[in-house]
Amino acid sequence: MKSKSPTDRNLLNFSGGPGALADCVLRQVQASLESVPGVGLSILGISHRSKWFIDLVADTEERIRSLLNLSNDYHVLFLQGGATQQFSTVAMAFNQNSRHPAQYLDTGYWSGKSIEGATFEAQPKIRVAWSGKSSHYSRLPTPADLELDKDAPYFHYVSNETVEGLQFKEIMGLDCVPRICDMSSDFLSKPIAADRFSLIYAHAQKNLGPAGVTIVVIKDDMLKQIKPGLPPFLDYRTHINAHSNFNTPPVFAIYVVNLITQWLMHEVGGLQSMNEINEEKAKCLYDQIDYSDNFYQSSVSAEDRSCMNVAFRLPTQALEQAFLTQAESLGFSGLGGHRSVGGVRASLYNGVTLNAVRELTEFMSDFRANV
Repeated sequence: MKSKSPTDRNLLNFSGGPGALADCVLRQVQASLESVPGVGLSILGISHRSKWFIDLVADTEERIRSLLNLSNDYHVLFLQGGATQQFSTVAMAFNQNSRHPAQYLDTGYWSGKSIEGATFEAQPKIRVAWSGKSSHYSRLPTPADLELDKDAPYFHYVSNETVEGLQFKEIMGLDCVPRICDMSSDFLSKPIAADRFSLIYAHAQKNLGPAGVTIVVIKDDMLKQIKPGLPPFLDYRTHINAHSNFNTPPVFAIYVVNLITQWLMHEVGGLQSMNEINEEKAKCLYDQIDYSDNFYQSSVSAEDRSCMNVAFRLPTQALEQAFLTQAESLGFSGLGGHRSVGGVRASLYNGVTLNAVRELTEFMSDFRANV
C-alpha cells in the first residue's frame, strides 16, 4: 500500500477520541473558520449572546429531539466538563438515599472511572451490582446476572466500553428505577429507546463533534429528585433555565454538533441507516480478525463485541509495534490501544467510512502475509 496525502489521512483516522469527522462536515468547519454562512464572522469569534447562537442552540436541540424521538418531558442540554464531570454531578444530584444506595455496573475502564467519580466524601455509598473485573472485562452481564434493588435512587451503566471494546446490545436495569447511562462513545450511532432512560450523557468527541461539549438528555421527573443546596453550575435546572447559556458555552463545539446532526438527518438518512453502516464496518473488521488463524486476536466475547471500538492483539508485542509503525507510515492514524491496556484498537465512529475500514483490513491482510 502507498502512503497517504494529508487529505487521505483525515479519512483514515481510527482514533479513540477525538475521532474522525465526516468529510463533508470537516469541509464546512474549515470554511466556517473564516466565515459562517449568513453571518460573515469566523465561528471562533461569534458571541454566545448573539441571536444567531441562541437560535443555533435551539435548532441543535430540536435536531437531537427528532433523531431520538424525544417526548416533551425531556430536556437537551449542552454542557462542559465531559463525562468525567457527570460522574460526580450525577451522584451529587441524585444519590440521597443512604438506605438504598445507587447501583452501578463495573464493565470496564470507563465504568470504573464513573464509580470512582461517584464515591467521594459526604456522599452515600454506591453498590456495584456486577463487575467484570475477575474476567478481565472480557464480557458483559445479561439481565439474569443482576440482582437489582427496586428502591435504589438510580441505576447507572456505560453503554459502550471504548478501551476493552464491549457494547451492550440491550437496555439494562429495571424500568421502575431511574436509568442513567453514559453513552459517550455510541450516542447517535444507532436508534435507542430514549424514553426508557431518565438521564443520558455523552461527551462529543466520539460521534458528535470535537471535544468541548457534553450533551445531557434529562427527564422532567429527575429534576424533582435533585438534592437541595447544589452549586448552581452543578444543578441541571440552572442550565435548563439558561437554555445551555448559563456561562460562556463552547460555541465552536456546539456548532459542529449541529452540522453533524444535519449530516445524520439529511446525508445519512437517520439513525437506523447510520446503525446499518456501523454494523457493516464492524463486521468487515471482525471478519478480518476471526479468519486470521489467530494472528489477530480479540479477547472479548463475540456477543458483546462493540461496533464502535474494535480492540485486538497480535502474537507478540514486537509484532504489534511493527504493525502500528507500518500503519502510521501508510497514513492510518490512532490505532494504538488505550494506554491502560496497550495492543491495537480501531475506533469506528460515525465519521469513519466503510471504505476506510476496507483499506484497514487490506493492510491487515498484507501485514499478516508478509511477516
